[in-house]
Amino acid sequence: MSDYLDRLSDFVSETGFEDLSPDAIAAVKDVTLDTLGAIVAGSREPENRSLARLAAERSGTPAATILGHELKAEPMLATLVNATAGVALEMDEGNRFGGGHPAIHSLPGALAVGEEMGASGRRFIESVLVGYEIESRVGSATRPRSNVHSHGHWGTVGTAASVAKLRGYNAGQVRAVINLAASMSPANSWTPAFQGATIRNLYPGRSGLQGVLAAHLYECGFTGLDDAPSDVFGTIIGDHFDPEVAVEGLGDGYRIQQNYFKFYACCRQNHAPLQAVLQLHEREQFSSSDVESVEVTTRHMVRGMIGGEYPSNMLGAKFNASYAVAAALVRGNADVTAFRPEAMSDGRIRDLASRVRVTVDPNLGLAEKDGPFTRAVVHLTDGRALEGACTIVAGDHGNRLPRQELLDKFRFLNEEAIDASRADRVIETVDRLEQLEDVRELTSLLGG
Repeated sequence: MSDYLDRLSDFVSETGFEDLSPDAIAAVKDVTLDTLGAIVAGSREPENRSLARLAAERSGTPAATILGHELKAEPMLATLVNATAGVALEMDEGNRFGGGHPAIHSLPGALAVGEEMGASGRRFIESVLVGYEIESRVGSATRPRSNVHSHGHWGTVGTAASVAKLRGYNAGQVRAVINLAASMSPANSWTPAFQGATIRNLYPGRSGLQGVLAAHLYECGFTGLDDAPSDVFGTIIGDHFDPEVAVEGLGDGYRIQQNYFKFYACCRQNHAPLQAVLQLHEREQFSSSDVESVEVTTRHMVRGMIGGEYPSNMLGAKFNASYAVAAALVRGNADVTAFRPEAMSDGRIRDLASRVRVTVDPNLGLAEKDGPFTRAVVHLTDGRALEGACTIVAGDHGNRLPRQELLDKFRFLNEEAIDASRADRVIETVDRLEQLEDVRELTSLLGG
């Protein structure tokens, strides 16, 4: 009887475009567009501009586009830069069923290697889908240690699966590459996110680079453990790894169809509180100056995100729940601009943030069918206490927004990076992704 790694490897090698439903193909397209938008928008941050130049200068054959720049690099370095840029604004998609943020961990490597190979749109769709699936499943099988930030480490496996698919590896070769990749998985803590240290943004970049490297190592003759995911994710990054969970329901549906899209520019754990207070704000039409205090109770949030000191930089603000709630109530939104230095210097936000209290109740809503992830009470100066709640954040699986919202997000994020006509061309090209003879038709639109 085959073990879980055999089953996952068979899935990678055997899944073909012809097996995919129209809904699955549409999901890959939407995730691709959303991820490309996050990368191009994030590429404009100063440190990412410098990293792009460094990667281009240090590369040999410039075979892969550095998105958002008129530069190319060797695919491993292009993956490093693109994946890093894609998390800079905290607008990349994710999956609450496992894997953290599977697309930014696997798609940049698939795109870079696919561009180098001149892969067709169909092959690219296959590679993105299987990489996403494998990473999400390995992630759901892992119980990370409490101080481990679940960002990046499964990316080595996801990227490796995507690259193996592009290269046409058989199941045995896929297994070997997954094992090599897992043994290179980076272990990352939450601390840089809380302090706003942008080395945190390298988490998916590093893992993507190493996922591409895994295929090269395999072809060089390097060997790995027989079961590296259990070794690394069960003893170092996590304190438990369950192989049965990794293959539960495999083939019955695809994780990429169960993802969430972000419409608030901050850590996902802030989104339910933000939706609860913003819906209250819209419904009741009160001013932030009318707010005496805010109480937020949520089912899950990493302790370092709960209040504490006022953030000193953009990344730290994105991982500070009190700041996010205060900024949303003052500005009426939680888009990218709400976390820029201009917003952070607003005295109204600083003052209100000191009066936002966040608590965690792991039992919140468990007795209800789809109990709320968050409850919020906004206390006004006139004595009223307004109550709101959020069960499933808008944009998530089970609470989808119209697709137009996704297109509007892409255009809004990139209104300064690419002009409107080119944005339309990118959207149109992704919409016919399966018809592309060469994925370079897409990457050629995203370079400068």
